[in-house]
Amino acid sequence: MGLWLSEEQLLYKDEVQKMISDKVKPRAAEIDKTGEFPWDVKELFAEFGLFRLVVQPEYGGRDGLLLTLCVAIEEVARVCGASSMILGNQSLGASPLVLWANEEQQKKYLPKIASGEFLASFGLTESDAGSDVAAVKTRAVPDGNSYVINGSKIFITHGDIADVLVVFAKVEVDGKDKMTAFIVDQGTPGLSTGKLEKKMGLKGSSTAEIILDQVRVPADNIVGKIGDGFRIALDCLDKGRIMVGAMATGLAQGALDTALDYTGSAVYYGTPLAKSQDVQFNLADMETFIQASRSLTHAAAFKYDQKEDGYIRFSAMSKLFATDMVMDIANKAVDLLGDDGCSSDYPAERMMRDAKIFAIFEGTNQIQKLVIARDLLGK
Repeated sequence: MGLWLSEEQLLYKDEVQKMISDKVKPRAAEIDKTGEFPWDVKELFAEFGLFRLVVQPEYGGRDGLLLTLCVAIEEVARVCGASSMILGNQSLGASPLVLWANEEQQKKYLPKIASGEFLASFGLTESDAGSDVAAVKTRAVPDGNSYVINGSKIFITHGDIADVLVVFAKVEVDGKDKMTAFIVDQGTPGLSTGKLEKKMGLKGSSTAEIILDQVRVPADNIVGKIGDGFRIALDCLDKGRIMVGAMATGLAQGALDTALDYTGSAVYYGTPLAKSQDVQFNLADMETFIQASRSLTHAAAFKYDQKEDGYIRFSAMSKLFATDMVMDIANKAVDLLGDDGCSSDYPAERMMRDAKIFAIFEGTNQIQKLVIARDLLGK
């Protein structure tokens, strides 16, 4: 555990683990059952200071390290995937502002994001622009000192409840389209929520269609410069993929915890289930792959924080490995619980449903393989 973590980070991990175990774990099944956003958990995170992890210290942040954030995300995902999305998406939504915004924009938004007063969201994906980021069709047209945005976004995590969204749109300059990022405040005329997705997992984390109909924002709301949007999106996704690796690792750990609890107490044909060699082999495989995933994710976060050579490749590798791994671990947990593994009375069933999406969002795992290969071949 301590290979990449400082003593302070290890102590913080223990603090987060205790809080999550005491306060969030008892809520996890109900959050999944109702499919409603857990506002009480959001407030708990704000009170505990978890949102401070997503911004730099000068704006109310903790230490500004992605590795510390990943430690916390993993502990949340260990008991509740939907709740881990609250923290993970707060970071992704804030990332364009953390990485690219000017000082005035950062002063305006980041302290409120750090305190939890504001929820942030990342508005990139469209019906024809998922893995192909450049295919965005939402457009922004200059009008005086403002831009008028028209288009729609889909699969936007917490898009319906976010206080501030960063929306990616194309601006035409000298006959060429320039991808640009805009800050759009909730309540801006013309901004509305469309369809809310009904998902197989992560049900307590809302996923919304966002409609922009003549949405007018001041030119001062451009993040970076006109044309920086593509680079901003990729920078944020490089960071976000490591967080997804942490979520997947935490969820896999939760599935193993469930399997250990069950096999340690269940008795079949008069023999404790845990004494079966086949069960032991499965548990050994699960532990091995989880530890490998944790090490790779921590290495990726450490390299990101230090801006070491290869951090983009490690970002893609951590996401690829962890999100393929978690589906296998969740499946094994369900198998080890037998009939009970398919029952909502046990968390394995929920964890298996939650696990599937991780290989798809933040760039599909096929895209991660392209990123890894191109980075290798480029060298």
